[in-house]
Amino acid sequence: MKKVLIVDDASVVRLMIKKVLMQSDFEIVGEAVNGIDALTKYKSLRPDVVTMDITMPEADGIQATKDIMAFDENAKVVIMSGIDQKEMLWQAIKAGAASYIVKPFENDRVISTLNEVTAGK
Repeated sequence: MKKVLIVDDASVVRLMIKKVLMQSDFEIVGEAVNGIDALTKYKSLRPDVVTMDITMPEADGIQATKDIMAFDENAKVVIMSGIDQKEMLWQAIKAGAASYIVKPFENDRVISTLNEVTAGK
């Protein structure tokens, strides 16, 4: 089973992602509510992949992606952002994100993207 860390400041979004992933062969090992929390949990949990929201308080998803990539250059981060965040999405890819999913997301897209990203691991 592939281990996932879900990072989003909205509990309803974390719950939706969890519901999708529980129907496939992913194990949710943790949840984080901002970028600082994400880095701390990444270091202790060592997930195979991270789903990362962009807009969060304290440290956003771009900063968190940079921090996680600096800690582990092989980290797999998948950005989940709204359709109106194209510029930030580009910054996230430059920061090292492996892929992205546009919200509102389709369940199949979440699973296929995470499978693609973790296949090389």
